[in-house]
Amino acid sequence: MSKEFEVGFEGVLPATPEQAWAAITIATAAWSWPIVYEPRLGGAEKGLTHYGGTVTAWEPGKHFATRCEAPDGWFNDLDYVLEQDEGGTFLRFTHTGIFFEDWDTSYDACRQHTALYYHSLGEYLAHFRGCEAVYAITDAPAASSEPDGFAKVKAALGVPEDVEVGDAVELALGITGTIDYRTPNFLGVRTKDTLYRFFGRNAFGWPVAVGRHLFAPDANAAEELWRDWLDAVFT
Repeated sequence: MSKEFEVGFEGVLPATPEQAWAAITIATAAWSWPIVYEPRLGGAEKGLTHYGGTVTAWEPGKHFATRCEAPDGWFNDLDYVLEQDEGGTFLRFTHTGIFFEDWDTSYDACRQHTALYYHSLGEYLAHFRGCEAVYAITDAPAASSEPDGFAKVKAALGVPEDVEVGDAVELALGITGTIDYRTPNFLGVRTKDTLYRFFGRNAFGWPVAVGRHLFAPDANAAEELWRDWLDAVFT
């Protein structure tokens, strides 16, 4: 049965309103995934969903919103309000929409992904602000959707079971950095030139995935390397 939902994020971003605005409306590949917004009220949105959408608020440095709709009644609204704050910019983000099936799982997944993405926005602004980003994400094989899928990936990476945010780590595939995010279903590692995002989507019945926000001038998404590595983990 269809039911509307609302999730959100509120917090201070380490940037001016203008810098936060640019990250949200232009540099989306640096913290979520590539999305293109035509910079005007009524402008087109491409990449957020496969439907495309429309910019419904465009007040640079203050308020941005976008909406997409489908003929069956589905809709998806994102709304960002930015305010100057003593420590940077206070962001109030609201995401509303509708799920047609498996509402509890869809809502839980949306809520947890939102928390990771807006943490990643803060990491980008604090450590890589203004850098061009290459984004890549690789899904693990279907077998990773089993209950132990994420645990297998973390074990193969060499992630200590007692690791905490702020810990320095040396992981598989030459990843040397700092744990910047850790929940039961998600792990973030920040290196000198990359934000690695490990998605334990098996918690929602989906394959595990590995996302990379790459900031080095000669960034290589290494898609084949990651695909082969994930295949080996689940062989």
